[in-house]
Amino acid sequence: MNKQRLEEILSKLPDLHIIVYGDYFLDDYLTLDRRLSEPSLETGLEAYQVIETRQYPGVAGAVTANLRSLGVNVLALGLVGDDGNGYDLRKKLVEDGIDIRGLLEVPGYATPTYHKPMMREADGQEHELNRMDVKPRLPLAPALEELLVQQIRRLLPDADGMLVVDQARSLNCGVVTDRTRQELERIAGAVSVRTDFAEQPEAILGTASQPIIVADSRDFLGRFNSVILKANLSEAMRAAQVAMSAEESALQCAQRCGRILSAHTHRPVVITLGDQGIYLLESAEKAGILIPAIPVDGPLDIVGAGDSVNAAVGAALCSGASLEEAGFLGNLVASIVIKQIGVTGKATPQQVMERYQQYF
Repeated sequence: MNKQRLEEILSKLPDLHIIVYGDYFLDDYLTLDRRLSEPSLETGLEAYQVIETRQYPGVAGAVTANLRSLGVNVLALGLVGDDGNGYDLRKKLVEDGIDIRGLLEVPGYATPTYHKPMMREADGQEHELNRMDVKPRLPLAPALEELLVQQIRRLLPDADGMLVVDQARSLNCGVVTDRTRQELERIAGAVSVRTDFAEQPEAILGTASQPIIVADSRDFLGRFNSVILKANLSEAMRAAQVAMSAEESALQCAQRCGRILSAHTHRPVVITLGDQGIYLLESAEKAGILIPAIPVDGPLDIVGAGDSVNAAVGAALCSGASLEEAGFLGNLVASIVIKQIGVTGKATPQQVMERYQQYF
């Protein structure tokens, strides 16, 4: 991709309206100071002393943050409780410029939360202690599924696309369930399957009346149909139900997974391969392509890299970029994010252009 084309794609992002549908978590960081610890009078155990708290939208919220950093208009679609964590989560999303009309507040629903205690030792060094998770562990009530289906039907026609972020480890316990996947398949299935992606990208990627839908799921990617799939290699292997043989490379395994998944969905597949780059497959009938990663030196932090690729690829496709151009932008954004140590990183269009000019 040349500089002019990259600038053109980036210039279109502020005009986009993308829905991020999925599991919204509150990331709740608690900074503890070991020097202030004192014994509990009741138990004698060490009582940690909190000196600072920080909250950020996590999981689907991390994808919204990456989209907003790129300039995209974002609408959150999911569930949140009427508890304090829900209040903090909604507040943070609004502060990030996210439209929360689609975020349904449910009385009695425990807002999914990752409590992350960070211990500051006497020497000033910090490290994370055991995380404490609040998340749904029972299947979502059918009434809530139908509310989400109604929201999808109401909001998606006015959007340029939707990114689905499915974090649940137990089937149907998150907000993305078999019922809502069925609805997404019904909507996305109305898009005709293309014969030549290069000449007719809108036939597979979406039209003005049929927004682009990209799904990213940790454990249930194989239950999606008729949508574009984005995964890392381990997620792709689970979805395709394959194991890497001793004779094949990561790229060869990705190629095998991509063919299986694309044959199932009749849609493109995007598989991230860490420092190797991103593997892209238009269809099971065509050869895929590896977009090499951007070289990055020094200390790295890969937390949030997948979310950044999800946001960049989805935004690029919604802007009219080709699959290869979307993968190239995904690599550029990821190379910026992994250099941001200790935080869930983001990239701005200015940083993207600077990274492009640094390497090309």
